This record gives sequence, structure tokens and C-alpha cells, in this order.
Amino acid sequence: MLNSTTTQPPDPLCSKNTLITQRIIPVLYFVVFITGILLNGVSGWVFFYVPSSKSFIVYLKNIVVADFLMGLTFPFKILSDTGLGPWQLNVFVCRVSAVLFYVNMYVSIVFFGLISFDRYYKIVKPLSTSFIQSVNYSKLLSVVVWILMLLLAVPNIILTNQSVRDITKIQCIQLKNELGRKWHKASNYIFVGIFWAVFLLLIIFYTAITRKIFKSHLKYRRNSISVKKKSSRNIFSIMVVFFVCFVPYHIARIPYTKSQTEAHYSCQSKELLLYVKEFTLLLSAANVCLDPIIYFFLCQPFREILCKKLRISLKTRDLDTFKTRRGNTIHESTDTL
Repeated sequence: MLNSTTTQPPDPLCSKNTLITQRIIPVLYFVVFITGILLNGVSGWVFFYVPSSKSFIVYLKNIVVADFLMGLTFPFKILSDTGLGPWQLNVFVCRVSAVLFYVNMYVSIVFFGLISFDRYYKIVKPLSTSFIQSVNYSKLLSVVVWILMLLLAVPNIILTNQSVRDITKIQCIQLKNELGRKWHKASNYIFVGIFWAVFLLLIIFYTAITRKIFKSHLKYRRNSISVKKKSSRNIFSIMVVFFVCFVPYHIARIPYTKSQTEAHYSCQSKELLLYVKEFTLLLSAANVCLDPIIYFFLCQPFREILCKKLRISLKTRDLDTFKTRRGNTIHESTDTL
């Protein structure tokens, strides 16, 4: 996996600005860590009271777990980047912590893709029934997702097994054996492919959902404008998170990976790609702070229980506005879009 530690041998003719990588970025990660842990802790507490009655809820709960676990890796990266930890900590980050960071990030991405498919199936095809909509199927699929992500990532832990020669300048890529370098590159391309596939599906599914909702509510003039605004807000929130948090990093990731594994890159190019990777990766990490906000807007049971626990009054919308079966299905689905 891509690690925070510089992965090419340092060039004595090329100076590096450590202020960015050892001061500014760790401080920003600390802010993200505190915020993310607090928000996801509250989210986990609320979801504990939300019954797993729908596949949509099951997928959201998995995202909460992935985000919380991802946030727990931040302190190791912060200590490693600032140089405050012992050299053993840097090795741990290269071998374990960074790998777990990416596992949880891509688990979260995949579950957002599953949510988009679940919403597409229930809104665009509301009268169809299928086993893929069942809670038991969603739980089984969740286990499969975790297993597959771990199978892709765990070899990066196992194959990062070379001894440390210079404890003052640990290079993550140098801790990998030859097979480990090849798996490192291959798994990066696979994960990047997974992201772009999910992102494309999000665009396709949510475009279809938007068209379906707008066409359906044109038949029911009452409250159609408010429902359109609500549906647009829910869809927009998910797409904004993907555009802001994940797209920049996955544009920068391939060039950075090539700079790690190919020798023809200049020192200046490697340094620039490192900075770009670190800042875009920080945006991806900030996703753990934005997801709880998405839960509030997208999941009505989450919103109701949170407001109840905090003793905040919540305005409820009349769910009986649309009397037909199709109208009711679409209207209710906008509360968990």
C-alpha cells in the first residue's frame, strides 16, 4: 500500500521541505482525528439503537465501523511523520497501520457503492422483489466485502518483511521483498480500479434515481418542490463527498505509485508527487468527519434517534401525502436516499 513515509532513497543533491510533511500535515491529521473519533463515536452510539431492518442500514453501520477503525490509525501516522516515535513505530506504520488505513477507506467506498445500488433498486424498481434486498443477504455481502478487501491488502503486511538497515531513514518500499514490491504495485492498481468503478456506478445510479423521483413527483403537485429539493440535497451530499475527498487522491495515486517503483523520476518530481499525494490523502482521511453528516441527512431513523437522545425537536414530514403504492415507496425512499 502507499505509505506516508518517503519510499525512495534520498538524493543528497535534492533537499526536501520537511515543514510540510513533518509539521503541517500531522497537525491537520490531528484535527481530523479528534473530529472524526468524536463524530463516529456518536454515530456508533446512535446506530446501536437503530435496528438493522433494511439493507441500507446494514451498509451504513459497516461504514461507521470502517471509519472508526480508519481513524484509529491516524495517531500512528502522526507520530511517524513528526518523528516523535521510535524507529519501531515507523516500521509498524509501513507494515501494518498504513495497510489498515487503506483497507478501511476502500471498505467505506465499496459500501457507498452498495448503498447507491440498494437505493436504485428500491426507487427505480419499487415494485420488484429480490433476495438481494433482504437484510440477511446484505449482512452476508458485508462479510464478503471485508474478506475481499483484507485478501487484497494483507499480502502487503506479510511481504513487508525485510530487515531494517538504517533505523534513522526507514523507507517503506525497502522493507518489501521483490514479490512485495510487485504486489504493492498491483494492489494499488486494483484499489484504484475499484474506486473508479464505484464512482461511475454512483453517477449512473443517482442519475437514474433523480430522473425517477422528478418524473414521479410531477404527477403529484402537492409537496413536489420540497421533495425535489430534499432528494437533490441527499444525492448531492454523497457526490460532493466523493468529488472532494476521493477523486483528487485517486487522480494523484497512479503517478505517485509509478514514482515509487520506477527509477526514471527526478528527485523534484518525486518530491512534488509526495506532497500532492499527502494532501490529497488528507482529503480522503477527512471523509471520516463528513460521513456522520451524511448519515444525518440520508437516514431518517438515525436522525430521529439522534434528535431524541439530544432532546431536540424534529419536524416530521407527512408520509401519507402520496396515496398510491408507487408514490408512497418513492416518497419514503427519499428519507433514506
